[in-house]
Amino acid sequence: MQNNIDESGLKKEESGAESLESTKSDVSLPCSRRNIVRRLYDWVISWANTPYGSPALFILAFVESSFFPIPPDVLQIALSASRPRRSFWYATVSLLGSVLGALLGYFIGYVLWVNVKDVFFGANIFSEEAFNFVCKKYDDNAFWSIFTAAFTPIPYKIFTIAAGVCKISIVTLIIASIVGRGMRFYLVASLIFTFGKSVREWIENHFNKLTIIFTILLIGGFIVIKYMFK
Repeated sequence: MQNNIDESGLKKEESGAESLESTKSDVSLPCSRRNIVRRLYDWVISWANTPYGSPALFILAFVESSFFPIPPDVLQIALSASRPRRSFWYATVSLLGSVLGALLGYFIGYVLWVNVKDVFFGANIFSEEAFNFVCKKYDDNAFWSIFTAAFTPIPYKIFTIAAGVCKISIVTLIIASIVGRGMRFYLVASLIFTFGKSVREWIENHFNKLTIIFTILLIGGFIVIKYMFK
C-alpha cells in the first residue's frame, strides 16, 4: 500500500516537473523574441568600431525607411561620439540613405503592395490597424504627416509605404522627408559636435522625448505664425 502511495506521489512530482519545464519553455520563447531587437541593436552599434561605419550607416538609414526596425540614429550617435568633428558628415549620410530609402518604401507601396502586404503584416513589421490609420491621416495633411513621422520616433516606414499605396505626390514625400529627417539628424549632429562624447548617453536616454517636445514646439510655432498673419 505504501509503495502504491509512493509511486503515485512520484508520478505526480514527475508530472509537475514536466509541467514546470513546459511552462519555462513557454515563458522563455517570448523573452527570446524580445531579445531579437536588442541583438539587432548591438549588431548595429558594432559597426561603429569598424572601417565601414559610413557605408553601414547609409545602408541602415536606407533599409530603416521601408522595413528594418532599428533607426539609424543609434549608429549615427555612436560614430559621431567617436569622431565629433565628423558629426555633420554622418548626419548627411543618414539623410541621403533615409530619403532614398523612402523612395524604396514608396515603390513598395505603389507597385508591390498587393503582393507583399501579408509579409509585412504577418512579420509584425507594422500592424494593419496602424497602416490604415496612416492612410486616413493622409486625407488631412500628407506633408505634415510625413514630416512628423520623419522627425519623431513614429515608425517612418509605415508612412513611406502608405504614401505609395495612397498615391501621395512623390514630391511631397521627398520634401517632407528631407525637412523632417534633415532636422532630426542635424540636431543630433549639432549636439554631439558642440558637447562631444559626454552628450552621447544623454541623447540615447532622452532622444524620443526630445524629438516629441521639439515637434510640438515646432508645430505650435507654425500655428502661431499662421494666426498672426491671418
